[in-house]
Amino acid sequence: MKAESLSTFVDVVQAGSFSAAARKRAVTPSAVVRQIDMLEDDLGVALLIRSTRALTLTDAGEKLHERALRLLSDLADTRAEVSAFGGSVSGTLRIACFPTFGKRYVLPVVAALQAEHPALKIELELTERLADPVQERLDMVIRMGILPNSTLIGTKLAPFRRLLVASPEYLGKAGTPATLAELNRHRLLDKLHGADLLGWTEVLGSPAGESGHGQVTFRCDDFEALRGASEAGMGIAFLPTWVVGPDVHQGKLIEVLGGHDRWNNDPAGIYLLRALPRPSAKVQAFAKALIASTGSPPNWEPIR
Repeated sequence: MKAESLSTFVDVVQAGSFSAAARKRAVTPSAVVRQIDMLEDDLGVALLIRSTRALTLTDAGEKLHERALRLLSDLADTRAEVSAFGGSVSGTLRIACFPTFGKRYVLPVVAALQAEHPALKIELELTERLADPVQERLDMVIRMGILPNSTLIGTKLAPFRRLLVASPEYLGKAGTPATLAELNRHRLLDKLHGADLLGWTEVLGSPAGESGHGQVTFRCDDFEALRGASEAGMGIAFLPTWVVGPDVHQGKLIEVLGGHDRWNNDPAGIYLLRALPRPSAKVQAFAKALIASTGSPPNWEPIR
């Protein structure tokens, strides 16, 4: 069994189809099917039950998938640890983070890093789910919030702060709330999908729009769109400073109830997480570049 065949098999299982795995690997679906066929022929057992609707693992496939994850993880760890001794910033750097954060802050850093190190390849996954660097063979994951107990190694990039913000036009028409209770009569902007993803409960005592706690007039699953809706005067948004801090600094948005932000008293942060105790040269170079680009305090924080 070759590592390439095992890697293709894992991608098929995680993607749920040959075509999805092919898109991830930038090859044709027929090439993926051929690799799985060869793997099954080599092992002498069927690994997948194929139908027009879905792929299902056989018992042998489940066992191979479980072992393949560990084997591929060990191979990646070994390569990263050995490469770290040479100090070469090369190979493929795999990162996962929030879409807006990745586009705003990570993409410029990796672009500059790649220009400096032409042998470096980048795979940037923009996702809101909690990506697992071990299971998904990622070099680094950027997470936000309170860091849970885990075996992952974390470096704090910056504090994670959220602001209540609205446009000058909206506040001119609806008035500026002087207390948290006064938010109940205002139009609020909330995240679409998931339960209270932005943390309105920490502000209002319950999710926005419930039990008379504000009137939610706009929901969206994208931070940039929520920022844009706030700037357009659609209501009060509750967003991280890395999204709206520059707009507050420029006067496009105004912070509301700045002296009542008890939700910023917890030890939440933005963390760079990795699985390996000894980071590879490419991981070290990326972390160093992102920390330098962010600054301390972070360059997105508004001046109070």
